[in-house]
Amino acid sequence: MIKEKVKAKKKVIKPRKIVKAPPRYIEGLGRRKTAVARVRLFSKGEERFLVNNIDYRQYFSTPFLQRLASEALSKTDLVEKLGLEIIVRGGGIKAQAEAVRLGISRALVGLAPEAYKKLRKLGYLTRDPRMRERKKFGLKRARKAPQWQKR
Repeated sequence: MIKEKVKAKKKVIKPRKIVKAPPRYIEGLGRRKTAVARVRLFSKGEERFLVNNIDYRQYFSTPFLQRLASEALSKTDLVEKLGLEIIVRGGGIKAQAEAVRLGISRALVGLAPEAYKKLRKLGYLTRDPRMRERKKFGLKRARKAPQWQKR
């Protein structure tokens, strides 16, 4: 028997049309000290402001923290019909509120780029770089040394 070479037909791949659907939400990430806030901003749907699946007024119990977390929304006048879902972890409650503010500001710039100048001028798009200094060996804290004894 003689082996014959079989010619395989080349498969022609037709390019597909890629249709980009509008995003369901715009995400912003905010950090402060060790607090990290992941903000999802929904332009369509019901108006809500949830932090870790709790209303933000309950999560941030004092009026100062509530105002701190929602400042970016009130200063840009984009409060109407926006849904916010925020997951925040780590840090203290004040650091979490500041991380939420930064995350909301970044998400708002993605939604409405004309708000960038106003938010930048107010300082809401600047990440506060101050972090706690690490503890060094031989010391009690980052810089506090044990009490010195002469004898």
